[in-house]
Amino acid sequence: MASSTALNGTSPRTRQWRVVDIVVASVIAVAVGVLFFAWSAGYSGISLLTAGFPPLAGLYSGGWLIAAVLGGLIIRKPGAAIYCEVLAAAVEALLGSHFGMTVLLSGVIQGIGAELVFLLFLYRKWNLTVALLAGLGAGLALAISENILYNALWTFEFKLLYTVFAAISGIVIAGLLSWLAMRGLAKTGVLSSFAAGRTADV
Repeated sequence: MASSTALNGTSPRTRQWRVVDIVVASVIAVAVGVLFFAWSAGYSGISLLTAGFPPLAGLYSGGWLIAAVLGGLIIRKPGAAIYCEVLAAAVEALLGSHFGMTVLLSGVIQGIGAELVFLLFLYRKWNLTVALLAGLGAGLALAISENILYNALWTFEFKLLYTVFAAISGIVIAGLLSWLAMRGLAKTGVLSSFAAGRTADV
């Protein structure tokens, strides 16, 4: 007689990390970590452009959230979003980011923001809506933490606007672009070892 787990189309081991999960998650994180470094380098110009209205910088923040959302969408295991985001941040730091080792704390916080969304759906749904919400969660985590740690002297209105802009950036850059990237990778066949490469909702 089939177990209820089998009837539901799940396996008691589906949430356990395989060697291939660790390897691919690490490759994703390292690749995005290089992107993080380049993104951070570009922030100098963005800060100049937004000097007159600092909250607008929040629209740029989504680039630092991609590892969490993309890693979560592809690996689909508990902890994937946090693992990929923190490792990507570590790569950024090792490459010499002018933000220094503070990016590791940011990676943890932002990874948790995306991870909580995947947890909310019990690691069972991986469609566009979930991807956008994961980007939103990471964006809100980023904005709240930065308002506390770095924007403490801002007015409440500036902090609120920064949060709104970071949330939008998280949805569009981290959420939508990560989902499109996952679909693109799935079509190439490189994700054939993952549910992301086999299911219809990719």
